[in-house]
Amino acid sequence: MHIAIEVVALVAVVAAGAALARRLGISAPLLLVVIGIAASYLPFVPRVELEPEVVLVGFLPPLLYSAAIKTSWVDFSKHRRSIGFLSVGLVVFTAFGVGVVAWWLLGVVAEAQGHEPLPFWAAFAIGAVVAPPDAVAATAIAKRVGLPRRIVTILEGESLVNDATALVCLRTALAAAVVAPTVLHVGLDFLRAAGGGVAIGLIVAIVLAKIRRRFTDPVLDTTLSLTAPFIAYIAAENHYIHASGVLAVVVTGLVLGHKAPIIQSAKSRMSERTNWRTFQFLLENTVFLLIGLQTRWILDDVAESPLPAWLIAASTIAVFAAVVLLRPIWLIPTTLLSRRVLGPSRPGPVSWQALVVVSWAGMRGVVTLAAVFTLPESTPDREVLVFIALAVTAGTLLLQGSTLPWLVRWLRLPGPDPAEDALQEAAVLQGAHRAAEDKLQEIVSPDDPPEVVNLLRQRGEARAQAAWERLGRPESEYETPSEAYRRLRIAMLEAEREHILKVRDAGLVADEVLQRAQIALDIEESILDRDEDDDVGGRSEDLRIKMLPGGACDHLEQAPIVVAPNTPDGCEECLADGGTWVHLRLCLGCGHVGCCDSSVMKHASKHYDETQHPVMRSFEPGENWRWCFVDEKLG
Repeated sequence: MHIAIEVVALVAVVAAGAALARRLGISAPLLLVVIGIAASYLPFVPRVELEPEVVLVGFLPPLLYSAAIKTSWVDFSKHRRSIGFLSVGLVVFTAFGVGVVAWWLLGVVAEAQGHEPLPFWAAFAIGAVVAPPDAVAATAIAKRVGLPRRIVTILEGESLVNDATALVCLRTALAAAVVAPTVLHVGLDFLRAAGGGVAIGLIVAIVLAKIRRRFTDPVLDTTLSLTAPFIAYIAAENHYIHASGVLAVVVTGLVLGHKAPIIQSAKSRMSERTNWRTFQFLLENTVFLLIGLQTRWILDDVAESPLPAWLIAASTIAVFAAVVLLRPIWLIPTTLLSRRVLGPSRPGPVSWQALVVVSWAGMRGVVTLAAVFTLPESTPDREVLVFIALAVTAGTLLLQGSTLPWLVRWLRLPGPDPAEDALQEAAVLQGAHRAAEDKLQEIVSPDDPPEVVNLLRQRGEARAQAAWERLGRPESEYETPSEAYRRLRIAMLEAEREHILKVRDAGLVADEVLQRAQIALDIEESILDRDEDDDVGGRSEDLRIKMLPGGACDHLEQAPIVVAPNTPDGCEECLADGGTWVHLRLCLGCGHVGCCDSSVMKHASKHYDETQHPVMRSFEPGENWRWCFVDEKLG
């Protein structure tokens, strides 16, 4: 009963802390760590000790998997050089650097003070423990402050892979306590761990993909998805293979996430997405609360250490400083050197502002706290090493995590532009709609009811036009067709739901039938809610596409940049006929101003049908994008 009460209290505090963090506009991990530290000193709070196996097997695999299935394999591959330098090179560099600092203070200086010196293997072990930044802390803060997607991708990729490097380094350090390893032995062990982890991850992903192709029930498919990280981790970490379970989980997640549109049904993807969001929320926030809850007991243990307090404090500060400083010391030279030797990476060079932000985004988290408790009880000064790991974790979360938003604002790094995202989404959906039109034209037969064919065309067109309507919102209170549809349809759904509830209360229809009817309404309403949530509220000062989907086209390149409009006050035909438009488009062939396809009359497209002038541009304030009717490309 006590365990059940503690679990409920833990979940309640996590939910309340995360809600409070959102209301205050701060990062939930930071607030939960502070709440945990304060709660650890309350007399009725029991002692909390994180068992390494619970974290490394129970928490880490699902957290890594939930991040991996949402990570783009294409983006990960594009930034593999930067991710490799950070997740492998930086972790080894930090482990050695911190190890030297800890060994000098707790080894050389401690021996000079008459205390038992810390062996280098233990110093290297604490270096490996504090080396990997945390995926959850970094990306949660990075996305909240609106960092450029390239930086977020690099931080996510680094955090997915660096845990494996750190745990291999820790395993090497612990093995050195028994026998001195050679360089060859360390290299072979690393290759076995990395290569075996990748191989196991690929095998598990292939097997699970084949099984999930046969599952049409979203409940069964989601159940299998929830077991996937544990299957990959246990398979890789078993006694015979002894590979990296972390890498196996990451590879499995990346592959299955990339193949999800092919191997899963739409219902399965929606179910998996919702369940993993809930699972990830509970796990990641619980971990940070538990980190804070351990503070009091770790401080009580370190107070019993025979080492003088000043030496413990100096060692902690020195290790913390080394963790913070070694990251830019490695990152900046290696980035510049790799660009000089290997050339710019495929997405292009990184700005100095981005280097500063990535250098400062080195918050530690769950892996550091879990790994330090794997140190044997016989490790010299173990309680001091545990305290150092806690101080580095809490210190980086509070110092770097709290100042990272300010640093991003000070450097004026441009984050993702919601209006530009809507522009690219509109272009993609426009192309998808045209492909669907071509397919419908190919498969439709004379026997198909014309009203059904027209309905299919209208539904596809409405989805594409809803994306265009998010751009160039008019100053007036005119309601776009999609907004009107959403408002009216939601009112209709409410009436339908009220009727179903009346039938339910009357007991006239079986409950299973009513539930199916309610589910159908819920699915449609969730789609309308998604459209409203994704709506673009802000506008950029100059909306222009930075990358042409599919490459440039001759019509876009040859079209003039500026053409004097014939009618600057609005759509020519609508002004003449008394119609109403949503957005305006300018023909770069003759200066005709017409209304977009979201408008009722679609005069811009009709003008192209009549004149065959290939390129039009937006005539909305602040927009500078163009559209080629012939090649269906945005520029």
